[in-house]
Amino acid sequence: MISVGIVGASGYTGLELVKMLINHPRFVLKYLATTSGDTVIEQLHPSLVDVISYPVEKASVESVVENCEIVFLALPHKASMGFAKDLIKQGVKVVDLSADYRLDLDTYEEYYCEHEDKDNLDSAVYGLIEYYREELKTAKLVAGPGCYPTATLLGILPFIPYIDTSIPLFVDAKSGVSGAGKKLSETTHFVTVNDNIFAYNPLKHRHAPEIAQKIEKIHSAKMSVNFVPHLIPATRGELVSVYAVLKKDIDPIKVLKKHYENDSFIRIREKPVDIKSTAGTHFCDIFASKNGNALFVNSAIDNLLRGASSQALVCANLMCGFDEGMGIPTISYVP
Repeated sequence: MISVGIVGASGYTGLELVKMLINHPRFVLKYLATTSGDTVIEQLHPSLVDVISYPVEKASVESVVENCEIVFLALPHKASMGFAKDLIKQGVKVVDLSADYRLDLDTYEEYYCEHEDKDNLDSAVYGLIEYYREELKTAKLVAGPGCYPTATLLGILPFIPYIDTSIPLFVDAKSGVSGAGKKLSETTHFVTVNDNIFAYNPLKHRHAPEIAQKIEKIHSAKMSVNFVPHLIPATRGELVSVYAVLKKDIDPIKVLKKHYENDSFIRIREKPVDIKSTAGTHFCDIFASKNGNALFVNSAIDNLLRGASSQALVCANLMCGFDEGMGIPTISYVP
């Protein structure tokens, strides 16, 4: 058994990690922490009453090192790198769910803040499983992808060799409110979200450079990415539509099936996808079609799972030499 911990257990992604880890056959949960501590997990998350009772400590590097072989950092950006750099020094494997290790230095500092752990930035492995599987097996530090980039990249990457990369990519993305985190804001207030849908940070959102950077790293293709996220009146789930221009004639479904034929958590659909079918699972459902040289790619994920926590757990499985599907949820919340 391998001892694991979660720093940032009070949030939605921390809760999802707890729910998966308590039933994991090879990981044993040894440490839960928040920035304040002094509570128990079932008080933070009443849904866990009579399921698990476990103390939640105030986070410290010393306690993580003492209790954990691998740790999940479910923290906001900037907070994670302060923990990660000290943990890596002391031999603890780290899966970071924040943005702190996803981007190159210049891009990160342009869109987030000054980076405090430049030494480990280049050694972090991007946790998009289907494209970095082998690198993850030897990783000491994993950068969990953003939820929007996960759904977008899994959908569009198979088509990069067939599209005109000189024409900007347009991404229309919609997410449930849980993607905004647990802290209440005017934007996520019930009165704002209920019976409503709206775009936020259109064409300026910081996930656009993450998408563009990974397309370039994986396919050596520089693309302009126009990314427009929307908030929808749903708790969880994410639907992404990508629009591109083909430079050669293809059968989009055949391309997808061939590309992902060995990936058990990618489901190729014969009609446009929906968020309900992936809610509560690690699956990414993808559909694509064309009209002449116009390409439409449609993908759906659970933003808290495939977009964060289950993807992090798959990374941990690979880092520890386990089957990637071990302990990963596959039954959707339907109806």
